[in-house]
Amino acid sequence: MKISNGDNHQYQQEVRQVAALLRAHDGPVVVLSHENPDGDALGSLLGLTRALRGLGKTVIAPMNVPRYLRFLPEPGETSTPLTDCPEGALAVVVDVDNNDPDRVAGADLRQFSGQVVNIDHHGTNQRRATAGLVDPGKPAAVMLVADVLDELDITWTEWVATPLMLGLITDTGSFKFDSMTPETFECAARLLGHGARLGWINDSMGQNPRAYYLLLREVLDTMEFTRDGRVVMARVDDAMLARAGATWEDVESYVGLLRNSEDADLAVMIKDFGERVKLSMRSRGGVSAQNIAVALGGGGHVMASGASLSEPYPAVRRLLDTAIDTELARVDSLGAVAAVAH
Repeated sequence: MKISNGDNHQYQQEVRQVAALLRAHDGPVVVLSHENPDGDALGSLLGLTRALRGLGKTVIAPMNVPRYLRFLPEPGETSTPLTDCPEGALAVVVDVDNNDPDRVAGADLRQFSGQVVNIDHHGTNQRRATAGLVDPGKPAAVMLVADVLDELDITWTEWVATPLMLGLITDTGSFKFDSMTPETFECAARLLGHGARLGWINDSMGQNPRAYYLLLREVLDTMEFTRDGRVVMARVDDAMLARAGATWEDVESYVGLLRNSEDADLAVMIKDFGERVKLSMRSRGGVSAQNIAVALGGGGHVMASGASLSEPYPAVRRLLDTAIDTELARVDSLGAVAAVAH
């Protein structure tokens, strides 16, 4: 029994096409994911890399792994970003659209002329690759990777299953998000059956350095509750990092804490780099973080999205407020229509 749902003919066809290209390629394989990788990015990259190396493939996996995920890869499994891709390489881009080279990390796809495989679950994916497997209905990209590995008929081990379980945990909020489906639980069960170390992953991810808490204290002081509490925001900048002895990596999980605010439909974590601002957003209650992100030139999922803007914070804040108000008005109008209908 495979992890995938065999009822979707197009999906199954894409799985076979991706697996066929991976199987046939006898040169080096370069596996890439997105900037500021999360657990799904690392899990997809590492699970695929380990499986392909087990099939005798030469695999290069350039990724700057964030501190909170460094418990998973072994020394030498990932490498520093490439300045040039090796001759005859096949690029495999996971958990990000290969048509968004500014977000793809590890190598510059604009200078790559070879074949490209794309495995992604974002609804904004443009679906242009030599072979692509894209399904926004999957809450984590690792589920798509798992289906490809089944099609490759690999020998499943804990070594391969554990990073895929990491991706499931992180992109489903430890199986708590509405994006969960029966198939997601089936995938988790299969990975557990293959030896995935669920408890070890959760314990490892729950450990934070002292600087994390010192920075959190400063971040909480910036919290704003706006729109009658429907929106909660917080901001962090370089000066706060310096005072706490923290790094930008320590900020990554804060947006999840903001999202837990009672009655908040939207949480926004603002990373102020000075002349550039990055926004991380989480939503609930029909509010689409994706709509807000797209309006600001970003993207992602309906309930988890982000955007980067090359402007100082005051200018970005004005744009952000406008996008938020537009989205809340959309949600409210739908609610009003539904109320009239009843």
